[in-house]
Amino acid sequence: MAERESMEYDVVVVGAGPAGLAAAIRIKQLATEKDHDISVCVLEKGAEAGAHILSGAVMDPRALTELIPDWKEKGAPLNTPVSEDQFLFLTEKGSRSTPAWLLPECFQNHGNYIVRLGEVTQWLAQQAEALGVEIFPGFAAAEILYNDDGSVKGVATGDMGVARDGSHTANYQPGMELHARYTLFAEGSRGQLGRQLIDRFKLDQGRNPQSYAIGIKEMWEVDPAQSRPGLVMHTAGWPLDSDTYGGSFLYHLKDNLVVVGLVVGLDYANPWLSPFEEFQRYKTHPAIRKTFEGGKRIAYGARSLTAGGLLSLPKFTFPGGAMVGCEAGFLNASRIKGSHAAIKTGALAAEAAVHAIMAGRSHDELTAYTTAFEASWLHAELNKARNFKQWFKKGRTVGTVMTGVEQWLLKGKMPWSLRHNKPDHACLQPAAQCARIDYPKPDGKLTFDRLSSVFISNTNHEEDEPIHLTLKDPSVPVNINLAKYGGPEARFCPAGVYEFIKDDNGSDRLQINAQNCIHCKTCDIKDPTQNIVWVAPQGGEGPVYNGM
Repeated sequence: MAERESMEYDVVVVGAGPAGLAAAIRIKQLATEKDHDISVCVLEKGAEAGAHILSGAVMDPRALTELIPDWKEKGAPLNTPVSEDQFLFLTEKGSRSTPAWLLPECFQNHGNYIVRLGEVTQWLAQQAEALGVEIFPGFAAAEILYNDDGSVKGVATGDMGVARDGSHTANYQPGMELHARYTLFAEGSRGQLGRQLIDRFKLDQGRNPQSYAIGIKEMWEVDPAQSRPGLVMHTAGWPLDSDTYGGSFLYHLKDNLVVVGLVVGLDYANPWLSPFEEFQRYKTHPAIRKTFEGGKRIAYGARSLTAGGLLSLPKFTFPGGAMVGCEAGFLNASRIKGSHAAIKTGALAAEAAVHAIMAGRSHDELTAYTTAFEASWLHAELNKARNFKQWFKKGRTVGTVMTGVEQWLLKGKMPWSLRHNKPDHACLQPAAQCARIDYPKPDGKLTFDRLSSVFISNTNHEEDEPIHLTLKDPSVPVNINLAKYGGPEARFCPAGVYEFIKDDNGSDRLQINAQNCIHCKTCDIKDPTQNIVWVAPQGGEGPVYNGM
């Protein structure tokens, strides 16, 4: 084994998304104000900042305005203000619109912007670099490093140039260690290292289990006659049944671009359900398909979301570091927004880290971050919506009614908090107890298959590298998942990674097409036996989203 080199920084940030970049920017802003040199580096597993970013997205600019007050003058790509909100309840053939005056505040988007979050992230990276932040794209943080006292020392990047059999190719390069006084983790939903930190420091003790969803998204260039820049449409109901949490979004950008997606809660019960196929089916609804007829699909992607809210939020500080953004789960599911929370928490963690560094501290716990969050407008916002996901675990009807009661009638000032103790993977029922779902074949014009979708996500992995989707026990997929649950991994994956095939002797086996993986983390979350473990492949691999 080649010895790893190391580099020393005051702060290392893992992940160049909105949260990580906001943290880096805020640290440098404060260092300049205080005339103090603070070194910051940001590791990004994608080929470039924004390559792996995927979100709806309607953005509340409040946190961005606090971070960079002159963002308009600096050219931030927030170019499409929301001009109209629509909320539809869909049946298989019909739709019912909710009057604007009945919409709870959480569904009102006046003052917000429809954005391509990947482009916003690229712009944030430019602002960070202009302040002196070092950003290293194409380097995946693969290991957490610890001091002798158990505090986080930093991270190590993964080795490059390792063959499938574990041997070193001619391009082998050992990973590098990055040591820091404080390490901020901003990997996004179900982060590989964040998951380890939660387990090691028992950060979720006393909290509701985190609740996740998968968001599947396409970008279309539509007929100019169908373009309505500024229109924000959300739907609930069909194609999902009343017991399955989820809903759609359809946002009109400028230049005849429309982004459309379906969010499906990963606490669904029927193993025959396929979120990808449900999304394709959704586009055929009479109220939806007319937008896309005559148009062209130009991008595709999928990503998990942390949807549990405040009651599922783990303790997000520990000796030597902290978690920010969706790594911890700050997304507000009731508003279908997380980018403002990511930026805000990144800035709050940065302020705590700078205060500690200026005081000569290192590797201790940034308790000031927790205190600042609890006193912030973000905490107040999340507290108002703390029961949102918990109500929807009781079905769509109860969830809709109680969200209306809490958000519209009580204005978020309810005296109760709901609890649950079942993680998403434990919600899946045996296949024999559930109705099979037969999905129509794609037409290649409005609806598509997985492989053509993955193709336009620009996903790439080296063929001969170690598979980054590992099985704790190779016998489980056939003996348990296929036998009891009908092989749900073949359906919950939106990229065709998992495929049950027959060997020459007629026996079943699971084939893992890791080169298709778009890093959504759904398998790591929804696998009923928790046998699949997602880890980062070589840096720079995966999707390259076009400003999604």
